[in-house]
Amino acid sequence: MADEFLFLTELLGLKVYDLKGRRLGLVKDAAIVPLIHPSRVDRFLVGGGWAWLTVRYDQIRSISLDGIYLKDEQLTPYHSDEYMLRLVRDLLDQQIIDGQGRKVVRVTDVTFEINPEADGQMLSIIDIDIGLRSVLRRLAQGVVPPRLVRQVQTLIPPHSIPWEQCSIIEADPQRRLRLNVNNEILERMHPADLADIVEDLSPDDREAIFETMDSEVAADTLSEMEPDVQASILESLETEKAADIVEEMSPHEAADVLAELEEQTSEDILEEMEVEPKAEVEELLEYKENSAGGLMNTEYVALPENTTVAGAMEALRSHEEILESLNTLFLVDASDQLKAAIPLARLFTAAGATPLRELAPEMLIQVDVDEREDRITELFDKYNLLTLPVIDAEGKLAGVITADEIISLLREK
Repeated sequence: MADEFLFLTELLGLKVYDLKGRRLGLVKDAAIVPLIHPSRVDRFLVGGGWAWLTVRYDQIRSISLDGIYLKDEQLTPYHSDEYMLRLVRDLLDQQIIDGQGRKVVRVTDVTFEINPEADGQMLSIIDIDIGLRSVLRRLAQGVVPPRLVRQVQTLIPPHSIPWEQCSIIEADPQRRLRLNVNNEILERMHPADLADIVEDLSPDDREAIFETMDSEVAADTLSEMEPDVQASILESLETEKAADIVEEMSPHEAADVLAELEEQTSEDILEEMEVEPKAEVEELLEYKENSAGGLMNTEYVALPENTTVAGAMEALRSHEEILESLNTLFLVDASDQLKAAIPLARLFTAAGATPLRELAPEMLIQVDVDEREDRITELFDKYNLLTLPVIDAEGKLAGVITADEIISLLREK
């Protein structure tokens, strides 16, 4: 590898020279200041005798394996700066999130690019090394000449993550702000992938991520986790933040997770929720866990029994938030009693003026809110159902049970 690149293992211990070529000390650490620049090495911490000195990036004339040569000797003693991310202290050997591979990895080395800067040179982080090459460099550090290590490592395939695809794990919320640590990379992931990552983290790291994550993304991610992990995360959060997340969950998922919490914690979260979602969740919490009422959710589309296909298509436009999981429409009379269930796919082959009632299957399969889960599972299996409507004692549509819920139930068993 040419000298336009440098590794952190090579930077550490590199000699620093003044304008006259005299050695000032050795590099002990380096730091970026993310609020100023996300990848540029802003400071070099140089150990020389009894104190560490700080070298700014704009004081450097050249950087290579032969050493760092300065163009400005006005150095200052090192003082800890809470806005600095020190690469040895805060990054090396620490866990980070690989947004590309969707997993948690440990940093073994860092690769810099040497770039021109006015009449000097500067370093920029380009990737994080996590493979065997970086292990070799760590083992050979200070023992084998760097240029020889570079020759040997060409026999090993590289394994690294672009810096822009890395998300730093920082448990302290205040320090996250100072280091400009955000969750943009995480929030672009599929909730199931993000859930897998978060479950691999420590409780403190989980809390830090959820405290600063968008509530809608947090809700989708929480829905993909095991009940005990869901409860642990919500219990660790501030009540207001926990309520914001629970509000974004579907009512039945919110009810399920609140049922896992300590009664007082659950009540505190409910108290912080908006009136409408709170009422829906409280209603579902009244049902027994292993009953139809405990399994159902209240996200469905119910239309008047005289609705046409055209009317149904228009109504669907106002329910965009649940279209992805919707497969059945329900018809109710003026008293909200369930009259029919129409598979959504049948609408696309019918004329707009066709009454929905004409598309309904002859047999309407439904259960009441107190039906047992073993009977519900039996119905899904026997009739290959995707959705099962649930009615109350008056025959009114109370909610629906989806195949996803049954699959999750069977997996738990």
